Amino acid sequence: MEHLLASMKIVGDDQIQRIQLKHRQSVVDAFGLQKGMRVVEIGCGQGDTTIVLADAVGEEGFVLAVDIASPDYGAPVTVGEATSAIAASEFGSRIDFQLQTDLLDVPEESFDVAILSHSSWYFRNPEQLLSYFKKLRRMAKRICIAEWDINFTRMAQRPHFAATAILALYSEFIDNDGNIQHVFDSIQLREMLEAAGWTVHQTVGVDASYLQDGVWEADYAKSVQPVFNDVPPRIQSLAHSLYGILEVEGIESLDSIVIVAE
Repeated sequence: MEHLLASMKIVGDDQIQRIQLKHRQSVVDAFGLQKGMRVVEIGCGQGDTTIVLADAVGEEGFVLAVDIASPDYGAPVTVGEATSAIAASEFGSRIDFQLQTDLLDVPEESFDVAILSHSSWYFRNPEQLLSYFKKLRRMAKRICIAEWDINFTRMAQRPHFAATAILALYSEFIDNDGNIQHVFDSIQLREMLEAAGWTVHQTVGVDASYLQDGVWEADYAKSVQPVFNDVPPRIQSLAHSLYGILEVEGIESLDSIVIVAE
């Protein structure tokens, strides 16, 4: 992990980055990548997963990392700052970052594996995500998806689920660039993959309860609470109930679910 942290050189809390990388490594382990593979990653963001993918495929491998975000997106470190640091590292020669790029506009090269790691909820509707799955079916032999598992198993994860629901409602009423636009559960993702011509071979859970994301999402949900003063009464009532769930201490993040299809 130390060589990954050193290569990222991201300004910020090193402990936060360390925790995030630990989870990314667990997720990538579940993908079952091999040295020398060619990988296309959709929704690379600031490259937390990208650098782990590059490490997994080795010097002979390659990662095409695509994201529709502009370089100035993100805080406290922007996508541009983070990906530039990674590109200048020892892993840079095996990664091609393409920001402000829609996969649908990318030429159909051949890849061993397509990756969507915690990026499916950025899609605004199922049709958009399905179109990506269909194009990736023509580009890759395998597809691996990691996403939050809303089927939480511990009560301490319930606030993260509530925050997820709040932010999904928020995106329904307010146009925003947040990371929750449409919530897809594992069943929906499997059905969409099959509709795009993929055959699901494996679905496994990955512990993510120790991550900071549950607290971050709860805080963001609280920050947009005034928006729900102007929504229909039934939505106000639902939001009020969900906000009540956030008023606890010791929030744990939802676990991740990994889906592998060929």
